[in-house]
Amino acid sequence: MYLFLVQLFALFLAFSTVFGQSFTNPVLWEDLADLDIFRVGDVYYYSASNMHYSPGAPILMSYDLVNWKYIGHSVPTLGFGSKYDMSGAATAYVKGIYASTMRYRASDNTWFWYGCIEYSGTYVYTASSVTGPWQQKTKISTCYYDAGMLIDDDNTIYIAYGNTQLSVAQLSKDGLSQVKTQVVYQTPSTIGTLEGSRMYKIKGSYYIFATRPANGQYILKSTNGPFGPYEVKQLLLNLPGPISGGGVPHQGGLVQTPAGEWCYMAFVDSYPGGRVPALAPIGWGSDGFPVLQTSNGAWGTSYIAPLPLRPLESPSGIDYFNGTSLGPQWEWNHNPDTSKFSVKNGLTLSAATVTSDLYKARNTLSRRILGPTSSGTIILNVENMKDGDRAGFALLRDTSAWVGVRRDGTALKISMWSGLTMTSTWATANTGSEVSSASVSGTRFWLRVYADIHAGTGKQGYFYYSTDGKSFQKLGSLTLNQAWNFFPGYRYAIFNYATKTLGGSVLIESFKVDSPGLTT
Repeated sequence: MYLFLVQLFALFLAFSTVFGQSFTNPVLWEDLADLDIFRVGDVYYYSASNMHYSPGAPILMSYDLVNWKYIGHSVPTLGFGSKYDMSGAATAYVKGIYASTMRYRASDNTWFWYGCIEYSGTYVYTASSVTGPWQQKTKISTCYYDAGMLIDDDNTIYIAYGNTQLSVAQLSKDGLSQVKTQVVYQTPSTIGTLEGSRMYKIKGSYYIFATRPANGQYILKSTNGPFGPYEVKQLLLNLPGPISGGGVPHQGGLVQTPAGEWCYMAFVDSYPGGRVPALAPIGWGSDGFPVLQTSNGAWGTSYIAPLPLRPLESPSGIDYFNGTSLGPQWEWNHNPDTSKFSVKNGLTLSAATVTSDLYKARNTLSRRILGPTSSGTIILNVENMKDGDRAGFALLRDTSAWVGVRRDGTALKISMWSGLTMTSTWATANTGSEVSSASVSGTRFWLRVYADIHAGTGKQGYFYYSTDGKSFQKLGSLTLNQAWNFFPGYRYAIFNYATKTLGGSVLIESFKVDSPGLTT
């Protein structure tokens, strides 16, 4: 009996510790906007937008809604036209993957992804495994703008979509064509604009969860089927968020735990870093509408965790580029030329473009910055650079800067290049200029970029280099642009381009991210 009581008490302590855990918002300080979130069994999935970055539509997974890791992408390559390959002078900045939707249908073991591309129609990708391979199956001529998918009890797929005028489409049995579409709600001027739809069926009622960008969230509810009529209720408006200097949590979606608890994962405008996810509990009113649990009249900076916390691999650490492919946390700026890079005990980047413009340099590899501060460090081997080549490490957005190696003739120079800017239509306005430099010898260098992506103005990025990996010299700084219009936040970016002729290459031996960022 004594042993039994001891074991029972130990079990009680374990459960008390687990279920008494709390989490802090944002749950993941990375730019993961337009999220669609859902559960399959005891695993949660998160699909996000990533615009002109390739592969498209990143997928993350979690066991507890708090700890997440990247596992793949729904769109293996941005097959939407030659500008996504930077063909000629064309680019696709701030186009591509906007708010899309993803779900799993158990009846035929199929994962579905739907996304409207440039308002021209909706692309459909499917897979039998969430990690792929994903394949484009068709393009539906209707643009399901800001799509939200519901798989009903009879396995029929419905899509809620639209801006201000919200519609619901019913799809064919295989999910590859449209059976009908119908306007279900015309947003009144008293509300303004509604978009970012997510669709649910809960206890027999149909719900469309829509955002009033960028400061509100509304719920439409129908007890008469997916095509309504719908009544509407405000969930939140101008609610203070959990990030100092950030915006109102909005968009995103609802998700239910196996125990029946509900949560809302929204994103918070937090530029210059981008739009980052925050989590809060949801209750239900007697009228069948959800109610957000707030803390002192605001979205809480912390809550009791909805599930036992199960930490996954840390977003900090070192990537040695082992194996033969890149990890799912990496994305290229536009589609890469796959013949110009390889992964094997390091990342070899062959120059893929002759240009003087980083914004036109193909095969620039990016990674989201880990906030609120972090530093990235690469080891760059330039033994095979050619005359005129430029290779290095950037803070990439519509206002950018980089630190890197310039080879001119036989001379090597570490250079900081700043003043790279874009116009309001995302054409290059300025290719920048060198602001500081240092002559160096050897073939192996450490390049470091520190980024402060706390929300607000005046945040800085700093650029460093080292010839031994121990002593780092600061070359300069960049004041980060906090305007939202470009949509994606700043990213770390690794590049190699030619200004004269192709044929050179560099080896990235490793990439290391530290958080909080190192400033020395």
